[in-house]
Amino acid sequence: MEGANHSRVSEFVLLGLTDSPELQIFFFVMFSLFYLMSILGNCLILLTVLFSPHLHSPMYFLLSNLSLIDMCLSSFATPKMIVDIFAQHKTISFEGCISQIFFLHLFTGTEIVLLISMSFDRCIAICKPLHYSSVMSQSMCVGLVVASWTVGFLHTMTQLAFTLYLPFCGPNVVDSFFCDLPLVIQLTCIDTYILGIFMISTSGMIALISFLLLLTSYITVLVTIKDHSSSGSSKALSTCTAHFIVVSMFFGPCIFIYVNQEVKTAVKKKLIRQVKKGRNVLLPHIHSLEKINIFKILTSCLKF
Repeated sequence: MEGANHSRVSEFVLLGLTDSPELQIFFFVMFSLFYLMSILGNCLILLTVLFSPHLHSPMYFLLSNLSLIDMCLSSFATPKMIVDIFAQHKTISFEGCISQIFFLHLFTGTEIVLLISMSFDRCIAICKPLHYSSVMSQSMCVGLVVASWTVGFLHTMTQLAFTLYLPFCGPNVVDSFFCDLPLVIQLTCIDTYILGIFMISTSGMIALISFLLLLTSYITVLVTIKDHSSSGSSKALSTCTAHFIVVSMFFGPCIFIYVNQEVKTAVKKKLIRQVKKGRNVLLPHIHSLEKINIFKILTSCLKF
């Protein structure tokens, strides 16, 4: 009966990135620029694809949706992080915290499936060029995007299904600059070890399986273009290489974090926390390298 009398916390305290004044100024300038570049760059891609008839192809349709998700992923926590950098007391309401968790898993889940869809598009274009137009039809492209958002929504709902009913009645300090689910459930008044293992294992398995699917598609493409030396094959190899670098940067830290979540030594725990903070900081901007390649493609296309 005592557990039932606990009152739920109304807000969480975020520790942020650093307490150093010099680093605060550095992070404020850096992430403000990153955020503005991310939003402006993705808006440019969306408008370019929308108003350029020769870019109305499956690849650029999927790319424009990726840019939309990137803008959403950049905006769910970054603006508050920038505003809170100089704040002495960084807080977020319980509802705001749950919202951040919801949107983080929604957008990351959607982006994972969309990345797989884009690799499927490139695989068909390179391996089965004669069947590309029939396979990657307009209905197929729309279906892939709808499937991406559906999977993202189902993923975030499974993560939140149990979290909403957990009793948060004690500690309310989150060791991050936004609400990260593994850190938040540690603040509950009950033992969440089994629940934490379930959430971590499901997210880790999704990331691992998705990465293996993407890796398989890229290997298939590389095998297909291995014996070709044409400029088209060279361009395909360059595009796939850029995509694979982005995918590795996206999935690598995620797999590392979830596989090593239950570590035994203090040194490993500290390392995991630092890697997680770094991944959380870079996640909204992880496609910056790909965007440079994309702008080159768009610039060359607009010349015609």
